[in-house]
Amino acid sequence: MTYISSVRGNITIEECNAILAKSRINNRRLDVSGVLLFNSKRFLQALEGEEHVIKPLFEKISADPRHAAVVMLNHRAIEARQFGSWAMAFDDGSGKADLRERIGRLLADTDPSTRALFETTATLHRPGQSVAR
Repeated sequence: MTYISSVRGNITIEECNAILAKSRINNRRLDVSGVLLFNSKRFLQALEGEEHVIKPLFEKISADPRHAAVVMLNHRAIEARQFGSWAMAFDDGSGKADLRERIGRLLADTDPSTRALFETTATLHRPGQSVAR
């Protein structure tokens, strides 16, 4: 399942780190994997796991007051996980490679349509954005 949303208000890097820490714990507990792209204005996230886990998780995300204009981009069954055991990792965007290049490497083994969606979105981002998995 992949969605995009706008950030309601402002989220600092510190707040994002706190969200990521909690998400890592919850995702491991729920056996959810995926990738998150965040640029202080928008979230683009792909989540994978059992349907009975992903559906309520998306409903929770949609109801979260930090999200606005949540749009599900795709929701489909997959034969095998694309993101393996990634609960969530974080990149603060300070690396030498640009975000699109980092995403290309990070998602090299994923479905071409998923990779293209994240790479295209990355081209719209400005310096200081983050990529998480």
